[in-house]
Amino acid sequence: MTDRKRKIVNDPVYGFITIDHPLIFSLLSHPYYQRLRRIHQMALAHLVYPGAMHTRFHHSMGAYHLMSCALAELKGKGVEISEEEEVAAKMAILLHDVGHGPYSHALEHTLVEGVSHEEISQLLMQTLNREMDGALDLTLEIFNDRYHKKFLHQLVSSQLDVDRMDYLSRDSFYTGVSEGVISYDRIIKMLTVAGGELMVEEKGIYSIEKFIVARRLMYWQVYLHKTVLSAENMLVRVLMRAKVLAGQGVELFGSPALRYFLYRRVGRQEFGHDPEVLAQFCLLDDYDIMGAIKVWAGHEDKTLGTLCRWLVNRQLFKVTLRSDPFSAAEVAGLREKAMQELGLSAEEAEYFVFTDAASLKAYDAEDEKINILYKDGNVRDISSIDNALVSHTLARPIKKFYICHPKF
Repeated sequence: MTDRKRKIVNDPVYGFITIDHPLIFSLLSHPYYQRLRRIHQMALAHLVYPGAMHTRFHHSMGAYHLMSCALAELKGKGVEISEEEEVAAKMAILLHDVGHGPYSHALEHTLVEGVSHEEISQLLMQTLNREMDGALDLTLEIFNDRYHKKFLHQLVSSQLDVDRMDYLSRDSFYTGVSEGVISYDRIIKMLTVAGGELMVEEKGIYSIEKFIVARRLMYWQVYLHKTVLSAENMLVRVLMRAKVLAGQGVELFGSPALRYFLYRRVGRQEFGHDPEVLAQFCLLDDYDIMGAIKVWAGHEDKTLGTLCRWLVNRQLFKVTLRSDPFSAAEVAGLREKAMQELGLSAEEAEYFVFTDAASLKAYDAEDEKINILYKDGNVRDISSIDNALVSHTLARPIKKFYICHPKF
């Protein structure tokens, strides 16, 4: 047998990550995968946390590393995992985010209608599978939870998957928010398989509780930070306005890929039936969007020009959060003020004053549970154990309403 090519990548969070399989090499070098280098993992969070400049490429490489560690740990405990299954599971985690558009979720609500990044990931994986002569058959089975070894899917997607373990560790590292730090290495050491499902040994209970608490803290402190919400909502409004103007035949600057989506209606049907749509989507990244926004800042359309100028110069909307919804009268009052102060029409004011809600359930006991395996063979869900921190506070969803408006 010839020696396999082996590469190591130096990662600031975990140290050296090893890549040592030809199939994984060919996947990493594919343009669809390399595109992830040009998409920020945390969208516009760097406007609040300047260090948060890492990309989806960093994150998926980190998740791949944790998957490698988890599989090695399970094999060490006698869980049967063939080499083919191991490679397929690693490729599944590498590809879990491949369908993300520029600035993550902003694009899903504007340029592309009613198609989630999960659906686009699925289409891209099927395309890659055809290109690679069926090499991703097992990867797709695991990814879609159709494979009989359920624990492999649970490592890719569940309430305790390596995706979450990496983004909590990585995002807390790059933002400097220590509340997100989790004991990922200890959690991986505590993983086991019983009845074909992923479990955590009894000794790992506190590490799992800390993991769930860390996720909740990161959501409210970082992902749903009110200034991050403000910036990302402004970006959505910019794209909504650009789409409206394009629909009216107004000439807008943009890269060919951006113009492709601006000047057409693209939804689920188009993605499913026209390979050109997927090819164009894969040419879009953060640079297309930000390059256009810098140019649009000088556009004669007052709404588009103002929103872009403010976003580029970090003059962000003021955001107020509270636990009950904002009344129509409150929204109307602020819109009236915006119309007077900025000289806007009623239609334009809707782009500058709006309300929405953010919600989070840190642990969902109805979803796929995090199961604890006791020494006596008993299995219990993390939220039902004695004196569980999770059951009382973290299984309850929290919803916060917010309103965005210019700083008057």
